[in-house]
Amino acid sequence: MRRHDLLLVDPQAWQAVLEDHPFLTALPLVAGWAAKQWPVIVRRPTTGDAASVIPAALPLPPCYGKHRVGFSLRSGQGVTACPPILLRDAARAAPPEWQTMTAGLVALGRQVGVAPRVFGALLWEHVTGLSYLTERSDLDLLWAVSDHATAATLLAGLQRLDAQGPARLDGELELPDGGGVNWREMALSAERGCGEVLVKTMRGVTACHVAGLFALEPAR
Repeated sequence: MRRHDLLLVDPQAWQAVLEDHPFLTALPLVAGWAAKQWPVIVRRPTTGDAASVIPAALPLPPCYGKHRVGFSLRSGQGVTACPPILLRDAARAAPPEWQTMTAGLVALGRQVGVAPRVFGALLWEHVTGLSYLTERSDLDLLWAVSDHATAATLLAGLQRLDAQGPARLDGELELPDGGGVNWREMALSAERGCGEVLVKTMRGVTACHVAGLFALEPAR
């Protein structure tokens, strides 16, 4: 499992989640989440998570307080991995004023050979049909990048589109080992020549030298 992976939980397995976490039943939308075939998202484990569980979460829409609800799944039974949601598919849920920007981002993805995936508010608006996007929402994207040359071209394109677009672009470059680097931090590191960035993994956050980002062994 990697951060941002999406999972579908069948209703029987979801009932086990509600039994393990009784506080969830008092929250709006949560009890019927699985019945609507809405996904949950993999999160980083906390100290309270047993090694045998799958750490997961779901966010409630802003009208319900925008809470990020964390819980754990007992095992892989009743849990199915979802294919990633690509920007080209989720863009239809974006506001009209975002459409030029999303088209530019899809085109940038074709240029560098990386189809951008969505997370954050646009992802949840797309998969649930509920209102997650507000006028203050960022556009959160994941870009799976495997080499420095692709990263450099991508960062230049993201800076250009961010400067021109109606929404703030956020998100990460996903490294071959599954770690993630905030694209703005990586661009700033390149401009300043500082050499180190923070890499987020399922195990935590660590500082890594930019030169070694694409030479890391896959995480076990």
